[in-house]
Amino acid sequence: MFDKTYRQRLEADLAQWEADGVIAPAAAGAIRNALPPLSPGINISVVVGIVGGLLIAAAFLAFVAAHWMEIARLARFAILLAGMVVAGGLGAWFATTRRLVLADLCAGIGALIFGSGIALVGQMYHLGDDFAGGMLLWAIGAFAAAALTSSRGALAVGLAAACIWSCTRVYDAPDNLHLPFVAVWLIAALLAFVWNSRVAAHLVAVAVLPWWVATSVRFDIAGAQPSFVLANGAALLFGAGLAIAASPSPRARLLGGVLSIYGALSLAMVAFLEVITVDDLIRLRTAVPAQPLWAILCGIAGVLLALASAGITKRPGEILAACAIGLVLVAAPIWPASAADESWFAYAALLCAMLCLVVSGVLDDVRPRIVAGWLGIAGVIGGITWAVKGSLLRRSAFLAAAGIIAVVFASALNRMLPRAER
Repeated sequence: MFDKTYRQRLEADLAQWEADGVIAPAAAGAIRNALPPLSPGINISVVVGIVGGLLIAAAFLAFVAAHWMEIARLARFAILLAGMVVAGGLGAWFATTRRLVLADLCAGIGALIFGSGIALVGQMYHLGDDFAGGMLLWAIGAFAAAALTSSRGALAVGLAAACIWSCTRVYDAPDNLHLPFVAVWLIAALLAFVWNSRVAAHLVAVAVLPWWVATSVRFDIAGAQPSFVLANGAALLFGAGLAIAASPSPRARLLGGVLSIYGALSLAMVAFLEVITVDDLIRLRTAVPAQPLWAILCGIAGVLLALASAGITKRPGEILAACAIGLVLVAAPIWPASAADESWFAYAALLCAMLCLVVSGVLDDVRPRIVAGWLGIAGVIGGITWAVKGSLLRRSAFLAAAGIIAVVFASALNRMLPRAER
């Protein structure tokens, strides 16, 4: 909250209020003194230093790569070990001098060198060809470095390695859920919670998406539709984020708020995918699928968590968020139908879901949720308009009817809401 932009806006407001006589100069001074000091940002010297360090590292790597085959095995390993020691030593020195950005960068570089060391040892000594196992070992080392140094860079490296490990395991065994990734992800989420870092929260939220996408695409139970499985994942992420953000803990609110943002964006993307995969644009369904029970339970949990959050916070927008989740989930089973007919009820459900998402963001004053809803509306309308199957005239009639209903609904809301809330 106390970032540079906020402080600049607050300073301008305090000056204006003091000039208008709204507050006394002593009160303005007390407010300024009560604010915590700003954390040091990234200035020009830090940027130039980072670029210079990266150039030196690239030159070193290029030199070593050019003479790689001429270097003895033990010397190769010593070079990588020395790289980790140097990166760690520089990071410690930067940390003691309060140059935290450079210290974080050094920890991330050390984690990258650790991964290179794993690959080198495996290549030199012809260890078992277990690529996924090497990625897991790399992720464990990077997470250890992140936990010891509070490095967001090391956390990013660990999450990337964990995602590759999990996607590889999913590809090798597509009929089984790769639940070990969930345990690894929860460890990363715990670090983000303890650090109270928005950057770490974003990294954790992004990391869950590749696992769910890989699971949705590769999981094959009686022809399960990937977009339906994705919808349940988006529902769980969105609902869980809202529920976590409803906690009184500021750390939980930060983490939950970021998770709910990615959940809303994922829900909008799934709504678009449901439209384009049901027709001949991207043909994925050939028969009425039997959806996996675990996916259905995840979707139900997402709706219930969103409703629980609405009950705690008393925000009407979160009730509409739960409605948006439920409508997207309901749209998928409505679909298969016959190849000749179009699922107008599913189209209507998705449009209503995205409208609920927009209104939810407006009522709760959450801009990312508003953006997600508008993107979803645009995607659903585009999918309905440009789908190959069916009559374009009937589609235009459907969109016109939906537009008229939306205008009537807007007029009713305008009359019902107080003037200050319109």
